[in-house]
Parts: sequence; structure tokens; C-alpha cells
Amino acid sequence: MAKKKKKRRSGFGAALGRFVGFLAASAMCGVLVASLVVPAVAAAGIGVSNSIGFFEGLPKELTVQPPSQSTRVLTSDGQPIATFYAENRVRIPLDQMSPYIKDAIISIEDSRFYEHAGIDPQGILRAVIANVTKGDQQGASTITQQYVTNVVNEARLSQDRPDEVVLSGQKDMGDKLREMRLAIALEKKYSKDQILEGYLNIVFFNSDAYGVEAAARYFFGTTAKDLTLPQAALLAGLVNSPTFYNPAINPENSLTRRNQVLDEMLRLKKITQAQHDEAQATPVELKITPERQGCANAAMAPYFCDYISHLILNNPAFGPNQIERERKLYRGGLTIVTTLDSRLQAAAQAQVDGTAGANPDKWGAALVTVQPGTGKILAMAQNTVFLPDPGKFDTQLNFNVDARDPQGNDLNGAGGFQTGSTMKPFTFAEWLNEGKSLTTEIDASRRVYPLGFPWRSTCGKVLGAYSTAQNNPELGAADDLQNSEEGFYRKMPINYGLYNSINTATFASAAQLDFCGIQKMVDAVGLHSGLDGTPINMHQLGNLLGATGVAPLHLANAFATFANDGRYCNPIALLDIKDATGGKLPAQTTECRDAVKPDVARGVNSVLQDVLVRGSGFWIQPKVHDKWPTAAKTGTSNNNGATWIVGYTSGLATASFFGDALEGQKRAGQNVTINGTFYPRLDGYMIAGPQWANYMLKAVPLYPAAPFPGPPQSMIGPSPAPTPAPKR
Repeated sequence: MAKKKKKRRSGFGAALGRFVGFLAASAMCGVLVASLVVPAVAAAGIGVSNSIGFFEGLPKELTVQPPSQSTRVLTSDGQPIATFYAENRVRIPLDQMSPYIKDAIISIEDSRFYEHAGIDPQGILRAVIANVTKGDQQGASTITQQYVTNVVNEARLSQDRPDEVVLSGQKDMGDKLREMRLAIALEKKYSKDQILEGYLNIVFFNSDAYGVEAAARYFFGTTAKDLTLPQAALLAGLVNSPTFYNPAINPENSLTRRNQVLDEMLRLKKITQAQHDEAQATPVELKITPERQGCANAAMAPYFCDYISHLILNNPAFGPNQIERERKLYRGGLTIVTTLDSRLQAAAQAQVDGTAGANPDKWGAALVTVQPGTGKILAMAQNTVFLPDPGKFDTQLNFNVDARDPQGNDLNGAGGFQTGSTMKPFTFAEWLNEGKSLTTEIDASRRVYPLGFPWRSTCGKVLGAYSTAQNNPELGAADDLQNSEEGFYRKMPINYGLYNSINTATFASAAQLDFCGIQKMVDAVGLHSGLDGTPINMHQLGNLLGATGVAPLHLANAFATFANDGRYCNPIALLDIKDATGGKLPAQTTECRDAVKPDVARGVNSVLQDVLVRGSGFWIQPKVHDKWPTAAKTGTSNNNGATWIVGYTSGLATASFFGDALEGQKRAGQNVTINGTFYPRLDGYMIAGPQWANYMLKAVPLYPAAPFPGPPQSMIGPSPAPTPAPKR
């Protein structure tokens, strides 16, 4: 009996307390509602500090800015490359949302949404009564009030003020008053549908999904427009507590909440009894599809993606400082259409992976393609993974691009590789530019160029020497000049010397040229140091044979100048950029200029076509030139640690690299085993060559190749005696 009596007193006391609380709460409701009309009353009645100034400042916060949206990076043919976001959100109009999600969210969050003016006094009173008399924890914020809170918090986040974000459970009386005041003002400025659309696009579902479109994609692998009734009810129930009702974490809670939403929809006659029963009988079937954020999670071309991100973040057109530019990229909802061709990219990636798949020694393989006449970067691939992965070759350095851009901003590039003999065509181009014949006989037997040799230069001093007798590293004197093979120290036509890649032939020709002309030729086609962007000093003898590191992108683009009849085009990667409203932002446009005389370019093309037919690329398989007019040049660094072929048609120019990509080319490519094959020494035609050829067989048909125009007869000169193909 005592136990029952005690329990009865406890129940009576609780009820009495709740009744008193109800009276107090009713009074408070009156104060709150009155305060919305007369702010000063609120200031006096509840002691909000500085409330007069506070309310005067409210109009600035009524500006509803678009919420943070995801940026999409696409190929030129519309395939997704990557997504950037601080909050994964895709804004869509209300008419692109399922009617079920609209009805569900209103039913469970604010059933009088279309009746009140921003706040719902009935809802406030009902919540207070329930909280006080029943001990429940009910909120009374309308959808408009919730939208206000989300908008204000989103503005603080986008301005890097996360410490000022106020969540629902953290609001004091001043926060609630401001929320109510703003809600009323918002309803005067926007229609109900505009507010509902804004709310459904901004509301938080979980850390991977902001807004209903992202939530539909994340939880169900569908769109907001195609949400079914049970799916919509589940999402509507989720916003009240995104963790507690998360179906992936707390499935039972989620199911109970979903059915509660369905009950409310039935009560409010938003659905029929049959729809309700069928939906409640439907099991929760998730298809968790997390958005892949950033270049590390790119659907393709992670290094090209990284290059794109640096182009945006380094460009003042996207903001006055790094913080603003990051905000634009990660929150601006940009749509970035790039020059990348997904078909070529897939072929390039497959080829570099196949070239150096079994690669415990971490040799690098890279391919990059540029379109002559436009400068568009069509493919950019390398044989590494962007993030550490056990058993795989990982790096974030992009093998294909410079370390820095011309303004000194970081591009995250490897900084280029020694180009070896791929530099020889530019000395040959100056030979033709000075009016000499492409078949002139030169003496390639000379191996000694001592200090003090009478080089010709009208603009500077030639540095270095090749002389064993004078070997003096401090003065730049090296051993006697060498060719890669014996048998070529003799007189020969200069074109023969080029397509067979004879070092002594290049020096014999340079001895008859103005080095200032060679310098101008190299500068004109855009070649520069991949480390710091400075010009390649062609007065340094070693650079005639490619001693300075050049990025594959710019080497490919230099050869594209020959393919384009001597017109150089800046390499570009950004075709079109739009902001979240569809407004245009600065992209890149084709910018070309005359760099090499057309007849000179045609002369170079005619000789470089022989590289694959009878020269240093003769052994490259498969034979691309059997199908299309193709020119190319092989290259190998002194220690064989960097090997190349740069080959082109009239439609595509591709640089193919294989070698030491991360150790500063200190490792020698000698006595090495690659994919089970032993190589006494690496050469451009061995691995980089087949990599290039196999790729071009797939790429060239997509960009048809026309015959190269021939050089003028006056440049050709007398036909030399036929020479045999090299024995290699």
C-alpha cells in the first residue's frame, strides 16, 4: 500500500508540475508571439543583450545565398572525371523532386507549412504542452525557421566561421527570436514553393549528402525525381536526427521513423490507405553510393584532374587569394568541361599500366597527347596511383607537367626529364631556317670540340666542350663526343644523321649555325625547363643533346608545332566553366602564333617520317606509319635513365616517356629487368616506343591523319645515295 501511495503522490506531483509549467509556458508563448511584433518587448521581457541593435542588423542576413554546391569536372565528351565539394550537394528545382518527398517532409516537419506566415503559434503551443505535460521533447520550428537556420549556418561555413554555427539544441532564447523574426521576413520575400525548394536543397542528411538530390543518390543510387514513397518517407524522417535515424547505422530506428512519416502522410490525406500499407510493408533496401570527392577518387585521369585543380587555384580570375579560389572550387557548384577525350584517356591509361605493370623498381611510364592546331590536351596518363596503396607505385607528382606555372605557382609536376635526342630536330630546324638543304653532306666523324672552339653566336658565348684531353669539369669540358653505336663516325647527309639520331651529326651541323638562331627556335616552340620555367640555354653544349629536363606535355606540344605547319598553340585544358547559376567563368581558348616557317616545318616533317621507316625508330612495333603518315623522334638520356619517343600525325602529337621518374634520373637504365625482360641498356625505341605505337593505333583513327605537305624542292637538294636501315 505504501508503495502505491508513494507512486500516486509522485504522479500527482508530476502532473501538478506539468500543469504549472503549462501555465507558465502558455504565458511565455504569448510573450514570444508578441515579441515578434514588438521587438522592444522581447528585449525588455527576456533580457536579450543588445537586442535593439541585433534586430536592426537582421536585414543583411535575409539575403539567401545559394548554398555550397559540388563542382563537377567533365571530359570534353561529357564523362565525369571528378567532383569537388565541401558539402556534397546538387541543387535542383522543386519540379525535379518527387511529389512524395515534398509531401513527406511537410507531413513530418511542418504540416501547416502552407497555412502559417513563417512561424506557427499553434505548433509552438502544442510543442510546449507536450513537453511540459507529457515530458516529451518536441520542437516547434517550421520549415521556414529551419531553412533560416540552415541559410545562416551555411553562410558562416562558407566564410570560414564554423565556430559560429549554431545547431538546434544549442539555441538560446535570443537565437530563437532571431530565427522567428527572420522566418517572418523570409515569407514576405519568397513564395512557399521557393522556401520549400531552398530547404530541400540545403538540409543536411549526412556528411556525404546535403540536399535531397545528393541524399537520393547516396542512399538509393537514384535521383530526387525518382524517389518512391517509402524512400521519400525514409529521407524525410532522417532530417530530424541524421545519425539516430541513419538506415545504414541504425536500421531499426530508421524503419520506425519511416513508418511514423507514413502514418502522418495518411493522417493528413497525402496518401491513401493502400499506399500507406504497401509502403510500410516494403523493406528498406539501400544502395549506398558515396560520391567520390577530389582527384584521389577521380573516375579517370587523377593526375589530369590535379592539373585542372591547380589551374583553377592558381588563377586570380577565380578569386583574389587562395582561400577565395578554394571556396569557388569546393563550394561554387562549378561545371568544368575540359579538353580531355575519354576514349583517348582510357587507351593511354591502359597502355602505361600495361607497359610497367609488374614494376617493383618503380620505373615511370607516361603518355600525353596534344591536338595540333588547338593545343587541346586530349590524354594525360602515368603508371602510378595517386594515394598510397600497398604493393603499388604511388605518387602525387604529375610526370607530364612542369613543377610550376609561368607565374611560379605550384603545379605539382615532376619537373620534366632529360630529353636526350628528341632535342635534335630543333637544331635541324634552324639548319633549314638558315637556308641550308636537308640533304647537305656533313662530316660526322669529328668527336673533339675543345674549349675555345670557334662556335658562332651573335648574342652570347657558347659554354662547354667535348675533349678528353681537356677534361675539366669546372670549365665544362667532358669526354670526347660519342654516338650510341660505332660505325657512324663518318661523312653523311644531314637528314640521315637526324633520322638515325647521330650525336656527331648534330654537332657538325651546329658548328655551321648561329647559336642565337638555335635558341630562338627552341624558345619559339615553347620549350623550357620543367623545374622552374626558365629558357633552356642552348649556348650550353649539353642542351644540343637534351641535358635539361622538359615536361612531356611541352615536348609533345613543341612537336605539334611541326605538325601544324609551324604554328605554335598554347596547351590548354579548360574548355568551358560555368557557375551554379549557369554564368560563364574564364576558361582557356586556343591561342596560336607563327613560330616556325611553314617550309621549315615541312622539311622537319619529311625527315622525321624516316625515323620510323629506316632510322632510330625502325624497330618499334607495331608499325603505325604503315597506316597513317607519321613522324617521330626517339630520345635517350646519357645514362639511359630517361627514354622517349615523341610521334605525331597531322591530328595528334604524343610524347611517350619511360624511365626514372622520381629519383632525379640518377638511376641508370642499364642492366635492368622490366616486365620480365632483361635490358643491357634502355633506348627510346624499346619500351617508350611500343607504348607510343600501341596507343596511337587506337587514338589516330579518332583524329584522322592527313599527309604532311612536302618541303619545297629547293630545300631538298640532290638525292643522296640510298643508305641501309640500321642494324640494332
